[in-house]
Amino acid sequence: MNIQTVAKPTLEPATGSSGVKMALLSNRMEGIARKMQNTLFRTARSGVLNTAHDFSCVVLTADCRLLATAESLPIHTLLGPDLMCEAVRRHHKTLKAGDCYIHNSPYEGNSHAADHCLIVPVVDEGGTPRFFVLAKAHQADCGNSKPTTYMGDASDVYEEGALIFSAAKIQSGYRDNQDLIRMCRARIRVSEQWWGDYLATLAAVRIGERELLTLGEEFGWDALEDYAESWFDYSEEKMVQAIKRLSTGSTTVHSGHDPFPGVPDGIPVNVTIKVDAEAARIEVDLTDNVDCQPCGLNLTEGTASTAAMIGIYNAIKDHSVPVNSGSFRRIDIKLRENCAVGIPRHPASCSVATTNLADRVSNPVQRGIAEIAPGFGMGEGGPIMPPAMGVISGKHPETGEAFVNQIFLGITGGPGTPTTDGFLTLIHTGNAGLCRQDSVEVDELHHPLFVNGRHLVADSEGPGAFRGAPAMEAEFGPIDGCEMTLIYTSDGTVNPAAGAAGGGPGALADQYKRRADGTLETLPACHAVKLSPGETVISYSCGGGGYGPPETRETARVLADVAAGLVTAERARAVYRVAITPDAAGLPMIDARATAALRAEAQP
Repeated sequence: MNIQTVAKPTLEPATGSSGVKMALLSNRMEGIARKMQNTLFRTARSGVLNTAHDFSCVVLTADCRLLATAESLPIHTLLGPDLMCEAVRRHHKTLKAGDCYIHNSPYEGNSHAADHCLIVPVVDEGGTPRFFVLAKAHQADCGNSKPTTYMGDASDVYEEGALIFSAAKIQSGYRDNQDLIRMCRARIRVSEQWWGDYLATLAAVRIGERELLTLGEEFGWDALEDYAESWFDYSEEKMVQAIKRLSTGSTTVHSGHDPFPGVPDGIPVNVTIKVDAEAARIEVDLTDNVDCQPCGLNLTEGTASTAAMIGIYNAIKDHSVPVNSGSFRRIDIKLRENCAVGIPRHPASCSVATTNLADRVSNPVQRGIAEIAPGFGMGEGGPIMPPAMGVISGKHPETGEAFVNQIFLGITGGPGTPTTDGFLTLIHTGNAGLCRQDSVEVDELHHPLFVNGRHLVADSEGPGAFRGAPAMEAEFGPIDGCEMTLIYTSDGTVNPAAGAAGGGPGALADQYKRRADGTLETLPACHAVKLSPGETVISYSCGGGGYGPPETRETARVLADVAAGLVTAERARAVYRVAITPDAAGLPMIDARATAALRAEAQP
């Protein structure tokens, strides 16, 4: 291919036409992250990647500041990639073109051991590192002692058992380090599947590298560095404007994870939020919490910081604020070492660090900001990881081949906000709805699995002026001739998603095993359940918390929910104070006079 030499565009200070150039370059950077994502999505082999979309791709500056994320999962990408790239620079003093590093250490910034990250330094022709590209991909299997990527009952990292790489060089000169490849192939249960996912992730970072080298050739590296600084400054100013719209104040919000193996009383969480609107700063203090616990729920430094920041970005109600290291400047997160929601010490297990306890940090932050600044914040999203989001494993009865994969068959959880009802397919605050619910047909094609059904559950929403999302029920099990293991780590069977600003809590999670004779067996919240042909699991996800007093909900919205089967007429009357009666055709309608009387009674 012949490449024409063109004059390099220049960037001026961030005024006048340079603002347009900054916007164009920002779109180019986001476009590079999207190209990386599209590559990984279209070429990965595991369902958790090519169906559920549980991966993220980002661009960072050479000094490890987050620059572009596209549609990456928040829990993957706020304050983790910078720590991981710093680990690369700390362990490898010289970075060369053709290098690639595999990193999944929870003790050096990663989310949990199941998220394999490939990190490539983008090095110019003179040998100077200019950027980093990072792709994080959740694995179908990561070598844990059990066939799951979520070891909630692991007392420490040794019992967890995953392969953990600390910025290990997996490519030099664009050639694989076969020692590391053999380690993964030998330890991971579905080694061919892992190999395909590794190649997909590698292709993503190499495409990011190629595109950045092209961009550097087009604009010049100095111009791109000037752009990055201007973009960070602009992003900080947007965050300043967003925080100044809030009220000044502070509050401490208490939350807590359900009882679990290793923590029979659960894990209490205390989150102190301080908003200084005049100085345009938000502080979240997580230091007043318990030490690391003998279970897999402990957060990493990356996920603890990121979880708090997710709550902030959800709460400020301004989606024009770029999520990058510039807007991060206005946020202070206080953590302490050896804390369950802080900085873990080896050998604490962080196997479930992206989901359960992380949400018990994000949700109190967004609920606390609702207390400080009325009209902002959110209710709590539904706690996470019911059986319908578990990991299935076994051997296919036709081929005898092993299978391991996480499924996403039925999770809702969206919280009510000051202006909207809960997002039905949020899944949880950490992925912000960017992971996808599985197609039943695709799951049944890929695995020896049969889905009996899934549907929304009436009267399970967190009531409010804007309600939380209703819960979802899903029932599934193995096909004839197949034995299957399902491992899950469900939170929210005891502590529901709380509402905000007068909103109510969402429904609790629950789970049952339906035996072959049709009888039901209640299952614990964290469990490895064996399923034989004819047996199924029934999974109930949590409903999201509501926002605002339910008796102030617009009556037309209540009627629509009743018509859709999400709320019964009885609940509409008792909770929302709306009287619903059938019309001549038997369809629901509002009894305006009775509703007025009900709402008058509800007035203080």
